Amino acid sequence: MSGFPQVAPSILSADFGVLREQVSLVQEAGAEVIHVDIMDGHFVPPLSMGPPACEALRGMGLHLEVHLMVEHPETTQIAAFAEAGAGTIIIHAEATPAVDYALGLIRDHGCRAGLAVNPATPTDFYEEVEVDLALCMTVNPGWGGQGFIPGSLEKIARMRELLPEQTVLEVDGGIDESTAGPAVAAGAQRLVAGSAVFGTDDPAAAYRAILAAAQSG
Repeated sequence: MSGFPQVAPSILSADFGVLREQVSLVQEAGAEVIHVDIMDGHFVPPLSMGPPACEALRGMGLHLEVHLMVEHPETTQIAAFAEAGAGTIIIHAEATPAVDYALGLIRDHGCRAGLAVNPATPTDFYEEVEVDLALCMTVNPGWGGQGFIPGSLEKIARMRELLPEQTVLEVDGGIDESTAGPAVAAGAQRLVAGSAVFGTDDPAAAYRAILAAAQSG
C-alpha cells in the first residue's frame, strides 16, 4: 500500500447495480482502500448492506475497510465481515461496553482493528486501548452527504498528538476538495469520501481531485 495521505472511497454512495464497475473506476485512478459502511438500524437509524457487499469486491486487489455502525458488533458481525474479506474492521466506542474484547476479536480473525468515535465523544477512549486505526467522525454517523462539523480540526489535532505514531488516523464525514487539505494539515492520514466521489458524474476525476487537495494539506 502506498504512503499517506490516502483517500478511501465509501461505497455507501455508490450505485450497487454497477458496484464493481464503479469501484474499478476509482481503483484505476489510484484508490487502494475501499470503505464499507455497515448500519444496523439501531446504533444509527438507517439500515445498509451486509457481508455480501464485501464478498462482491473480493479478488479486486483492494484493501476493504469495514466500518461497523452497529450495536454489539462482537456478537456476530466481526466474524461475518472477516470471513467476507475485510482487511480492517472498525467498531464504535459508543456501540459496546466490551470495546477491548471486540478489538481483540477483530485481530483474532486476522484483521486490523479500528476504533471510531462520534463527534461528541471525547478522545480519552484511545488512552485505554490499542488500535491499528483511529477514526474521527466529523459528521454524525448514519447518513452520507453531510457537511464537515466546525471544530473537528481541533479534535483531529488532539487525536494525532495522543495516538502512537504507528496508529493510522482516519477522518470520515464531509470530506471533499475543500476539507481534505485542512484535515490532513491537522493530522489526518486517511480520508473517507463517499458522496463527493460516487455522487458525481466522474468518480475517478473526483477521487483524483480530493487526493490532490489532501496532498496539498
